[in-house]
Amino acid sequence: MIMCRRATELMSQRLDRPLAWQERLSLRFHLAMCGACSQCNRQFDVLHEAGKRFEPAARDEQE
Repeated sequence: MIMCRRATELMSQRLDRPLAWQERLSLRFHLAMCGACSQCNRQFDVLHEAGKRFEPAARDEQE
């Protein structure tokens, strides 16, 4: 089983790139066993969605 630090890295990376099947499996298993990381994963999703909403506004300001 991967440790929480590695799980956190994978949670972040999955938002930027598709994970390899072994990475997905390791992360899924870890999240099933670790409540703190499951909560962290949900927070990553919320932050990612919030960031996507501000992305068009940030692009408009740059132009």
